[in-house]
Amino acid sequence: MRRAMPSAQQTADPVRAGAGGPGGEEATVRGERHMALVMHVAFFLLLSASLARFLIRHPGSPHTSWIIALCAGLALLYVLGPAPLSSPTPHGLVWLGAVVAVWTVLVVMAPSFAWCAVPLFFTGLRTLPPRAALALVGMLTVFVVAAQLKLSDGGFDPNLVLAPPAVAAIATAVFVHMQRQGERQRQLIDDLIRTRNHLAATERREGTLAERQRLSMEIHDTLAQGLSSQQMLLQAADRIWTADPGTARRHLRGAASIAGRNLAEARRLVHDLAPADLADNGGLEEALRALASRASREPGGLAVRCVIEGTPACPLPDRTASALLRIAQGALANVREHAGAGTATLTLTCLGDQLVLDIADDGSGFDTSAGTADVSGARGHGLPAMRARARQLGGTLTVESTAGEGTVISAAIPLECA
Repeated sequence: MRRAMPSAQQTADPVRAGAGGPGGEEATVRGERHMALVMHVAFFLLLSASLARFLIRHPGSPHTSWIIALCAGLALLYVLGPAPLSSPTPHGLVWLGAVVAVWTVLVVMAPSFAWCAVPLFFTGLRTLPPRAALALVGMLTVFVVAAQLKLSDGGFDPNLVLAPPAVAAIATAVFVHMQRQGERQRQLIDDLIRTRNHLAATERREGTLAERQRLSMEIHDTLAQGLSSQQMLLQAADRIWTADPGTARRHLRGAASIAGRNLAEARRLVHDLAPADLADNGGLEEALRALASRASREPGGLAVRCVIEGTPACPLPDRTASALLRIAQGALANVREHAGAGTATLTLTCLGDQLVLDIADDGSGFDTSAGTADVSGARGHGLPAMRARARQLGGTLTVESTAGEGTVISAAIPLECA
């Protein structure tokens, strides 16, 4: 069966493509990974620059071998650390403590390594709880200020005292802001995913209801009408079987013919194809003529005439032809079963930008102002199904009737030619 509504997967695609789908979440993760990569590269650049400065400024120092060993150990520790964006673990806290301890010893022995603290700010903020991270940043800042003052050869420089806290404050503010932005984006992603899932579930329900309605209309306009006609023919044959065997046999052959058409309709319904009359006759006009001829031959004394006025400027879409044929079938079924009419006329008129199908009969009619516009009585499915078919194609269906003066059902469907 075809699905009347878009699939949930199709509906979800626009959301997935935006910030609310997995694509947006992956972009957030990629941004955080890039930030972590930048911090790693900055750490090793600062570590290398600090070692180079120490070797240039202090050639032949007795501490050189220790400085180089501590520097290599710090680099190795940093490389062996937890992966970026991994959740904090006891192992990660031990690793961070070891890195800070080695860096502290290096700063005490060689103040040049003080600026390696900047990448450690981000590492601590990412690894520790907020209060512990701020305490670590404060401690690292104190060490940086002390190292800078030591490098100044005893002279007091306000810039060396104020610059490290300012850098620490900026780095902390940037990281906290990014962290909050990431958390808000993750919440937005979660909300949009929930909304997407809700919309998908809603559209699945709507698709199920639309498909049920379509099937009910197809069954009403084909199988149910055919079974009703077969019942009338078989009842008529039963009544006259003894008195007029020849007519009874004709009724039986008519019932068998209707059963054959119903079988074809059922197969086409299962395969979601066009109505059998359209497939067999090659167009809406011929299908309407065949419907009128067949209805005139059925018992009940209803004479049906078909009138075609005008020619469409372009081929009719299959949906439009199928809908108009089903409307004609449903209207004639109502006329035969409820109107008590002697004649009915199917008129298909092409007005350029729309097609109008009128089904008029000379039956008993009804009072449309009394709320009985559905002549199908208690079953109540005939006219609602016709209206639904017209509405699905952007058209309208109107009913004009007066008690004792017959009924006219008019379906107007817009026709758009490329």
